[in-house]
Amino acid sequence: MAKDITVRTVMAILVDKREQAAVEVQKLLTEYGCYIKTRLGLHEGAGQYCSPVGLIILELVDDETKHEELCQKLNGIDGVTAKYMKLEI
Repeated sequence: MAKDITVRTVMAILVDKREQAAVEVQKLLTEYGCYIKTRLGLHEGAGQYCSPVGLIILELVDDETKHEELCQKLNGIDGVTAKYMKLEI
């Protein structure tokens, strides 16, 4: 009996200069929106304090070359670090 393997591609995006980079990051996420199944954005914010650092987690689907392309473009933005991995379940 063949083993059923599910593969998920997950990308983590660390935005070190959130206020400066947010518009460029959002433009790219919109451009590649058809390849993003799930998006979760996290940053610390309480009252008048809003962290300048943000973390975005994406679950990516379909064309793997688009995943690499998105990652490269995100890494080209000052203050942004993106990495992705495939998880086999």
